[in-house]
Amino acid sequence: MPDPDKLAAMRRSYARGGLDEAALAPTWLEQLRVWLGEAAELLEPNAMVLATADARGRPSARTVLLKGLDERGLTFFTNLDSRKGRDLRENPYASVVFPWVELQRQVVVAGEVAPVPPEESDAYFASRPYGSRVGAAASPQSQVIASRSELEAVAERLAAEHPEDVPRPPHWGGLRLAPETVEFWQGREDRLHDRLRYRRTAEGGWVVERLAP
Repeated sequence: MPDPDKLAAMRRSYARGGLDEAALAPTWLEQLRVWLGEAAELLEPNAMVLATADARGRPSARTVLLKGLDERGLTFFTNLDSRKGRDLRENPYASVVFPWVELQRQVVVAGEVAPVPPEESDAYFASRPYGSRVGAAASPQSQVIASRSELEAVAERLAAEHPEDVPRPPHWGGLRLAPETVEFWQGREDRLHDRLRYRRTAEGGWVVERLAP
């Protein structure tokens, strides 16, 4: 167990490799797919830390799972009345981080967030295990509850009402982050890390930029 008094002295040298412009895929999407594939053996490789802010600019962050990836952006699903859902209604911009520490890599994506069409939410909700659908319908995510037993009682009632199929609640659905920037970070020795960023231009194209570590 790490000694809290020695946090300042904790450090590792990153020496797995580098990231050169010539090695990048032509698009951010292709590059992200490559790195996701290389992270496939990690625990929850599609886990990403989602950072949002409310109308007052007060931030919050949590881990969500990437469930869709294409040229339109990165899709995740959630209770739309949760804190993240409320934040994104008030301030529809977010950033996500894939923290692949074991690979000495991370990917940071930022952009505008919008709801996916209802049919996409319906299709994904229907694909979830039965218990997950009950849990999603039962949980008033981010709200204060009196006890776990209260939550379990709601789940039991819903399971009794819908023993075979649970309809998607109207407050549950998908959100898609349309990237404006996608940064690929590779750890290097002496903290001279490689940071290559795809940035969408005002004309709708993309440029690649190297950022100082």
